[in-house]
Amino acid sequence: MNQATQTNPKMVLVAITDLFFYTKVRDALRQPEYQLEKARTQQDIVDKALSANPGMILFNMNDLTLDAFQALEKLKTDPRLTNIPTLAFANHEEVDTWNLARKLGVTKIVSRNEFSARTRELVEELLASGARLTSHGSSLTDSQ
Repeated sequence: MNQATQTNPKMVLVAITDLFFYTKVRDALRQPEYQLEKARTQQDIVDKALSANPGMILFNMNDLTLDAFQALEKLKTDPRLTNIPTLAFANHEEVDTWNLARKLGVTKIVSRNEFSARTRELVEELLASGARLTSHGSSLTDSQ
């Protein structure tokens, strides 16, 4: 309950330009309790994270328009943004992408197929864990 003062758990910042995956997110989170904010440019990610206080941020690690790696670096180095949970997806064969995302502090990363099949469940899981992440500073993803 106290976390609502810092973040808006119903707000999801979507840093995904791929129409297929953005539509998946929009369709999965249609319920009135979710509000989506779309990042259209690289600068939008940080600007909207600061202004909208999202409960989480979604990233496509393979997005050619928005550099998720650069965004994760900025999010994890700005003390105002470090506690926002991040959910990312990437091609399951790109081990280097997965490892770099973990190194940069992504909260959870899944395959593109899993993201497609379980978008709403993954978002709800991460939003539910947001209070624990903020209080304990831990991660759902094993970073070793």
